[in-house]
Order: sequence, then C-alpha cells, then structure tokens
Amino acid sequence: MATKERLAVGPHLPAEYELADVSALQALQQGVANEDQQKRALRWIIERAAGTYEAHFYPEERFTTFALGRAFVGQQVVKMLRLNVSTLRRDEDGRR
Repeated sequence: MATKERLAVGPHLPAEYELADVSALQALQQGVANEDQQKRALRWIIERAAGTYEAHFYPEERFTTFALGRAFVGQQVVKMLRLNVSTLRRDEDGRR
C-alpha cells in the first residue's frame, strides 16, 4: 500500500530497496540466484518497483497515470506467473 510519504511526493520516485534486494536481482540477472533470491527479486519487482498492490490514485492526474503505468507492468508479471503452461501448450499444439 502507498505510504503517506509516497502519496505526498508521488510515484515517480525510485522504489525503496535493501541490500538483499540488490543482491537478489543481480544474482537473478547472472543466473545464479537461489530459491530465496529468486522469490525476493520477483517480490521486489512486483510489490516495490511496480507497486502492483498499492492504491494508484494521487491528487495530481499525472501521478495517477504514472502509478497506473508502473502497476500495469507488475500486473503483467503476475499474470505470467499464474498462467497454466500446460493449457497454453495444449492450445498451441491444437492450432498447428
């Protein structure tokens, strides 16, 4: 959820992070992330960077628009994580 500080200044500021978030994302990029790092990196992207589950209304329309754009990215990531790959494969095979 958006904090009071975030609401006061807007969604255009960089997302907050901890050293463990940086390490997790770098390990993910290098292809060496362990299970916990993979989960932490995705959680940071979805929850912090994209603000997927935050309130997206701001007093200024441009901030609301910016927040909705960030959230859209997070929503697409969440969608991909929840898709049923078996169903997609079956549908793809049926179209050939």
